[in-house]
This record gives sequence, structure tokens and C-alpha cells, in this order.
Amino acid sequence: MECARTTAAATQVVVDDSDFQQEPLVTLTQQELFALSLRGKKLALTIAALFLTINFLKPTLTCCVLIAAVLFLLINNDYGNFLSLGPGGTPPTFLGYLKITFLRLFALSDPYTPAILAENIHPPTGYYQRASSWLPLRNGPRPTIAGIAPQRQLNQPGCGDMYRALRTSLTNLAVRHPDTFRIGQSCFEKKGLALFARDPINSTCRGEIVHVHHSDRSMHMNLHPDDAKIVLEKGWGERHPLARGGWMRQYVPREFIMVYAPRDRSELDVICRIIEAAGFWVCGERFGIKIETESLTEQEAI
Repeated sequence: MECARTTAAATQVVVDDSDFQQEPLVTLTQQELFALSLRGKKLALTIAALFLTINFLKPTLTCCVLIAAVLFLLINNDYGNFLSLGPGGTPPTFLGYLKITFLRLFALSDPYTPAILAENIHPPTGYYQRASSWLPLRNGPRPTIAGIAPQRQLNQPGCGDMYRALRTSLTNLAVRHPDTFRIGQSCFEKKGLALFARDPINSTCRGEIVHVHHSDRSMHMNLHPDDAKIVLEKGWGERHPLARGGWMRQYVPREFIMVYAPRDRSELDVICRIIEAAGFWVCGERFGIKIETESLTEQEAI
């Protein structure tokens, strides 16, 4: 159950998890916004259209036509990028794309700087009491992240074995502690596996602690600001673009961050420690996650 480490800057992640064929397989790609390939008939038609426009229309109208054509191409590429990220919290429609385009205007410009929280919060300190030694530095550069809802990891693909082990471990945690946790469909993503606190002390979407993404094996979770600060500094994740508080709490909490996909067993160990901190923020209890590959039944958990 060990995947080879990879830090190469691949341009796409192709997921082929036979164990989860109920979820659509997705190829994550992003087109350069200003990229345009014209070959054969497309090139000939473009040249002919430019010639006719310049020769038969007034200069002002010609400029308007050219600007409209450029805007159409930009929007078409951007809309394609939105759809290529696969299903998520926003419907994969043009109306959904327009909503995300509007929200981009308010997105965080720097997702790596921790949030500054002035108000009193509970618990007052994080799971690890502001110590940075609990988290090692992540190996290699950060992966490339794209999108808002959905937000996905484009390269440094996570290991399929680690992804399956994480799902199993979260499910077994809920089986062992049915009064504290439950497993369900993500409230934020509207799909995918998520761990919930039954009696949350901090407001998230129905007490959601963490959810995992089938398409790229990354995850989103809610963390105490103290713990989130260390996660950001050590390179294990980044803040969600909309996690800035205020009126944007209707979309995600200010404490909402993305954590990158585990590439091997040692990284999965670290991510389980981060999820333990997330659970502490949401439900106020301390617990441990065992990495397991076999699912428990309720009788076995007793």
C-alpha cells in the first residue's frame, strides 16, 4: 500500500478507480485562457471572415465585431475550464459558470496567508496548541490548484491506495464512534464522501469536518485558525478562494481549506493528523484516526 512519490508538474490527472465506478471518471485539464488553435478549415474561415469584415464594414463596426469575437473565445475557453474540473458544489451549467465568474471578483488574492481573526473563538487554541513541530514540511513544490466550486488539484496526483485507505479509515472512525461522528454525502460538494460531527460546536455545513474528492483525491476541511496556520506554512494546503468571512460565509466558512492529495503512506499519516485537528475544531473532541484498508462492521467495532 505504498505509492511512488512524484513531484513532477504534470498538466493533468486521469483517475481510474475501479472501486468507485459509481462516480464519473474525470480528466482534469485547464486550457490557457488566451490559447487558440486554428488549422485547416478553421484557419481559412477566420482569414476570410477578417478580410470581409475589414473591407465591407465601417471601422467602428469592425472593431466591435473583433472585440465580440475575442470575448466569445475567452468566455468559451474559460467555460470549458470550468466544466473540465468535473462535478462539484456548483451545477455544471452556463448559469453556474456565471455565478462562479461573479464570485471570482471577491476571491482571495493570496490563499497561503492565514486568516487574521480578531474575535473570540472557541476553542481558544488549536488542537496542537500552536506548536509547529507536529507537522513536517511537505516535500516538493505546491501542486497547481484551479477553480472555486469545484476547486481541484491539477498535478502531483494522489495515490489510489492512499485514497481508498483514507475513505475506509474515515468510515471506520464513524462506525467506532457512532454517537460522535457519521459518514454521509458532502454538504459542501453535494456529492462525495464526508465525515460529519453529530453535535458540532462550530458552525459548518451540517457539521461537516472533511470531504474527499474522487476526481483528484484532494480534500476540503474546516480547521482551527491556529492549526490552519501551520498547515499553510508547511505547504500541505491552502485556503479556499471564498474563505474570507463576512457575507461569503453563505458559501464556505472562513476556516475552510484545501489539503493536497496524499502521494504515499507517510503523507497519509500526516493528513490523518490534520483531520484529527479538523475534528477538534468542529466537534471539540480529541480522537485518533487509524489508517485501515478493511471496512469494519458495527459488530466488529463493539
